[in-house]
Amino acid sequence: MHQSSSRRQFLHTALGGIAAASIVVGFDVRRRSWLTAAAQDAADRHGDPLPHLDGTLFVDAAHLDAAQDDFGHIVHERPVAVLLPGSVQDIVEMVRYARRHDLQVAMRGNGHSPFGQSQVEAGIVIDSSSLADVQLGSSGSSAWVDAGPGAHWRAVLQAALAQGLTPPVLTDYQDLTVGGTLSVGGIGGTSQTFGVQADNVIELEVVTGEGERVVCSESLRSNLFNSVLAGLGQCALIVRARVSLIAAPAQVTIFNLFYDDIEVYVSDQLRLLRQGRFEHLQGQVVANAAGTGWRFMIEAGAFFTPPESPNAAALLAGLHDVRADMTSLTESYSDYVFRLDPTIAFLISIGVWGFPHPWIDLFVPASRAASFVGGVVSSLTVADTGGGPILFYPVDSRRMQRPFFRLPDERYCFEFSILRTADPSVPSSVTDMLADNRAIYDQLVQIGGTRYGNGAIPFDRQDWRRHFGAQWPALAAAKRRFDPDRVLTPGQGIFPPRR
Repeated sequence: MHQSSSRRQFLHTALGGIAAASIVVGFDVRRRSWLTAAAQDAADRHGDPLPHLDGTLFVDAAHLDAAQDDFGHIVHERPVAVLLPGSVQDIVEMVRYARRHDLQVAMRGNGHSPFGQSQVEAGIVIDSSSLADVQLGSSGSSAWVDAGPGAHWRAVLQAALAQGLTPPVLTDYQDLTVGGTLSVGGIGGTSQTFGVQADNVIELEVVTGEGERVVCSESLRSNLFNSVLAGLGQCALIVRARVSLIAAPAQVTIFNLFYDDIEVYVSDQLRLLRQGRFEHLQGQVVANAAGTGWRFMIEAGAFFTPPESPNAAALLAGLHDVRADMTSLTESYSDYVFRLDPTIAFLISIGVWGFPHPWIDLFVPASRAASFVGGVVSSLTVADTGGGPILFYPVDSRRMQRPFFRLPDERYCFEFSILRTADPSVPSSVTDMLADNRAIYDQLVQIGGTRYGNGAIPFDRQDWRRHFGAQWPALAAAKRRFDPDRVLTPGQGIFPPRR
């Protein structure tokens, strides 16, 4: 339904606290600034009227302030407007409008990026939270979920679990958005079997940098499909994703296995990966009991539905952990997928969740994992991480099929992530952690490692070219084809703006 002018003014006033006289009606192409209702005559003479929107375009300080921050609290690029779309067509119209006026656009979901990836200086941020529909579907024995870009995986899970279903891969934290994780990949404990979340997408609906609304899949415009999934938002914005669903188990038994020798740990992790003993396989570097160093923990999960139950003796046979320290926990699958909720609630309650997060997420070739990670953690203290967890677990690169999800040139590699929390009361805390991230990355590329698309590593365009390696020509060609004026997602810093 088309909104009247008075209806649009009501929305601006009610939702944004904007006086009627300051409602945006167009863009002044000479002064490169928004025109408001108070300058209607000027809009007629020099401006390009704003297209009809079912949602709202905000230009007030509160919305701009929110859009120039994220989970990292490190980068602060201020946009000139925030669009809360009322429909997918709003995104089409605003991308076309932005392209016409040399404005750049970024889609923002839950704002969980740590380093300004979803920010845009002097451009337009699209808040996807208003496009959060979740609908289940099926055909024969196949089931799927159609989700809007702003839908949280929590909502996807709640809908799926009600039908005894689950996405094949889940990140550890379920309040990330579907559009956000599919744009970077989305790795989790079952990636050893199912790849990343982007590998489990059946179909996408996207808006390209030309403002074209397109449905794509492996069999329909596959070049666009594969450019968007794990494509860091460079070619199109996801406005709907169809993700496959599988039967959910009823329960999970998690075994925590501890090691004091990193070589033995890596060997056992690779054994479990190759043999596929567990449905869930992750691991961490954890502080030892004395707090004077590190040890290594395999986190292995067996999925089952009673009357079946896991055979612990068979699952753990031949492993070389410190068996006296082993712990296990059996819980419902629902408790398993939401297992971080109590920890995050506690961090929020004490204010730490709002601290800066200079995270670093890497992929290390398996052949060098023990020496590289061992070298990094040998000089790392708990203070260097701010108490944040250190993830360290193997994946099979053959399971990851999206071309722009870059991994080392070995079949097996290890995800290695230091999820740092900086102390805002120490002025140098963030800069020191960022410098350390960069130094670690520089060591990593010398042994053939790569980075995850998220993370807080100071990066320039040459770094990105090196990161994409043999896939760089394909990414550059896709950018030229689908976003020729470089409108989309400048916060990643991959392509320079056309100005």
